[in-house]
Amino acid sequence: MKVEDIKAYIESGILELYVLGDVTSSEKLHVEEMASQHPAIKAELDEIERSMELFAAANAVEPPAQLRDRVLNSLLTNFGDDNNFPTKHPQPVKENVIAMPAPKANGFYKYAFAACFALLIASVVALFSVYNKLQNANTQLIALNSTNQKFSSTVNFMDHQLSVYRDTSFKVIKLKGTAHLPNGLMLVAFSPAKKKVIIDMADLKMPANDKEHQYQLWAIVGKTPVSLGVFDKDAADNSLMKEMKSVPVAQAFAVTLEPRGGSINPTMDQMMVIGNL
Repeated sequence: MKVEDIKAYIESGILELYVLGDVTSSEKLHVEEMASQHPAIKAELDEIERSMELFAAANAVEPPAQLRDRVLNSLLTNFGDDNNFPTKHPQPVKENVIAMPAPKANGFYKYAFAACFALLIASVVALFSVYNKLQNANTQLIALNSTNQKFSSTVNFMDHQLSVYRDTSFKVIKLKGTAHLPNGLMLVAFSPAKKKVIIDMADLKMPANDKEHQYQLWAIVGKTPVSLGVFDKDAADNSLMKEMKSVPVAQAFAVTLEPRGGSINPTMDQMMVIGNL
């Protein structure tokens, strides 16, 4: 049997009628024979049976208690009436009437019902597919929105960075690595007029600190180190400019690695970078 014939047989609605029990004996045998010979028909038959079981379970209605009492009372009444009938049945009276064969039921409605049921199943499958596509579209939209936010943050950072470097009141000091960190590097933008000190986290070349330590920036004023605050080198966040504590004058800047929260005095043997004006 060709694939097209199997597909046409499945779409004819006979499988739905078989599950509903609305087929003749010959049709029932034919469906079972086709299902045993063709795995595709057997699989479709099993799927229809599962769908109908789910549909019946989802739409089951518990009958009211009053209806149960009425049915039981009716059965008792009928049994009582039956006891009054004679046990012997009278012989049927022959009449000169020729029995006409009962007209065959029109199969149009049962095939129409089967087709509607098949259409319902197809609609449910289509709705499920549309729902999945909407979920995927929503996920892509969230990812796109996140990308746009990152892009906006990058643009804002670059705009801030340019505004600092274009401001002639700022001096850019390059802090170079010491013996503890030969390849270390940090840029500090210092404006004596505005008393502002800004460190460029984007170009910061220092290892990420652990949870017990932080980097501390110092301004060397005369011969005295003045703390300008602590900061973290987070490997996941290296695209920000951080403003530190203000200072009106400084001859140099340096960074040491201190216990979290900072120290009153710098730990000289933990100096990472230093740079003079």
